[in-house]
Amino acid sequence: MILYEYPFNERIRTYLRLEHLFRRLGELVPSESPLSHHYALVTIFEIMDVAARADLKADVLRDLDKHKNVFNSYRGNPAIAETVLDQVVGQLEGNFAALNGVTGKAGQSLTENEWLMSIRSRAGIPGGTCEFDLPAYYAWQHRTPASRRADLERWSNTLSPLASSIYLLLKLLRDADVPYKVIATHGQFQQNLPQGRSFQLLRLRIDPRLGLVPEISGNRLMVSVRLMRHEADDRLHQSTEDAPFELTLCA
Repeated sequence: MILYEYPFNERIRTYLRLEHLFRRLGELVPSESPLSHHYALVTIFEIMDVAARADLKADVLRDLDKHKNVFNSYRGNPAIAETVLDQVVGQLEGNFAALNGVTGKAGQSLTENEWLMSIRSRAGIPGGTCEFDLPAYYAWQHRTPASRRADLERWSNTLSPLASSIYLLLKLLRDADVPYKVIATHGQFQQNLPQGRSFQLLRLRIDPRLGLVPEISGNRLMVSVRLMRHEADDRLHQSTEDAPFELTLCA
């Protein structure tokens, strides 16, 4: 099954983008290829760009604290396992303390590294990191894989508190609701959202053997899914077939 996710607000959209970048970084750093390590460094710069939003850190800290208060309200409930509850609350408190202990925005300490910032300023230019533009960076790429990896881990560790917090918040959000099966009639599906609940994330799983691509839109009142097919002309054309998929609305 292919999983698609659609955020209902800008805050969750930013969290998903950061998670995407952190996962990419996690794939690239263990590699031994200089090219992979180049793109790992570019990914660090992308994370810094996304994290530069003024209120991001405050949003994450607020969400961690809100979740902690919600879970603490479950104490004394006989249907709740206290040991599991303590573990989750401990994770929330640990992530809150680690992120709150970071000075300034995520990755701000890296902006004081003149060598890294010289690469960052050139990375957005097509071909801007060639050896004649950045000879020191070219020399770094010829170091041993272990040496480059150690540098990348040292730089990316400054972003670890944000990464851990984003992973935890999205996990709690995804685990909050259960999936159910629906049918897109003639390739289209619409559903009104129940009032009184604030949905933040839509998750859609569909069988890749169907060859269909979902186009998702939504707001606080309803969600709409249109199933498209990638045809030989390299364009998406709307499907007119009935097709099943799995839907989860996370509040």
